[in-house]
Amino acid sequence: MDCSVELVRHLLQSVVYIHTTVARDHPSTRILGNERLGSGVVVDASGLILTVNWVVMGGQTISVGFQKGRRAKAELVAQDFEIGLALIKVNRQGLVAADVGTGDVVERCDEVVLLGATGSRPDERRATGGLVTHIGEFEAYWEYLLDRSIISNAPNPGYGGGGLFTMTGRLAGTVSLSLTEIARSSLAIPTDFYHTHRDEMVRYGRVVSRPRRAWLGIFAHVVEEGVVVAGIVPDGPGDRGGLQEGDVIVSLNAEEVGSRRDLYVSLWRHEPGEALTLEVMRDNKMRRFEVKGGDRAHFFRQL
Repeated sequence: MDCSVELVRHLLQSVVYIHTTVARDHPSTRILGNERLGSGVVVDASGLILTVNWVVMGGQTISVGFQKGRRAKAELVAQDFEIGLALIKVNRQGLVAADVGTGDVVERCDEVVLLGATGSRPDERRATGGLVTHIGEFEAYWEYLLDRSIISNAPNPGYGGGGLFTMTGRLAGTVSLSLTEIARSSLAIPTDFYHTHRDEMVRYGRVVSRPRRAWLGIFAHVVEEGVVVAGIVPDGPGDRGGLQEGDVIVSLNAEEVGSRRDLYVSLWRHEPGEALTLEVMRDNKMRRFEVKGGDRAHFFRQL
């Protein structure tokens, strides 16, 4: 990796440590726990910080740690539950903001450096380097699909929310998670999503220009027969509609579901509140369930 120590030191000034405490009765604690550690990147010198949503979702208190041990309380500004980004803000002036680029400033095989807070100490930061191995679609089991993602063979150096930077020091992505089941690699959400929706997120606290997506509240894995419900969010729309772990989803509103992507694309043609008819195979019998599409953002709203 051809990146100078001086450049890394400069970039680290914009990387922060995030500690979030979440109410025990918040629905996200069943999956993520009631204490979250994460990273963030200052994107505006007035105190605006970009991170990933799961780090701050449901947060009662959000604390930000800077280099040299300084700390500040943060307020939640905006959440994007579909893409997985969040904005928080601290009341502190004169911060060093990252030079925010767009996702297209990196291409496959480009060298990148990933920066994040490790959490062992609020002022400790770590850097890793590698190559961009994939730019394109990414899908995951928690009803998640990015039409554009950045995957690199640089492992996530800290907790989610750190920055993926180019060799010229531009922020190109927000590091979301490690992909250790694939290899020592990591997923970053391109900053295009932040660029495109920044103003409405700051103004409304969410993305209002994108059509709302129906949500089932399931964890989906692909099998030869279709898409299997490998897990279910307690009291989520799928749970309330009668879906169970082990169900194989065969169709949604009479559209065949042959892949996880098929399921998501079909599901997202509908908005929260719409009636959905799912045909599932359970115990070698075809069953039909009527499920009311949910609103993920409302379900996981701050208490």
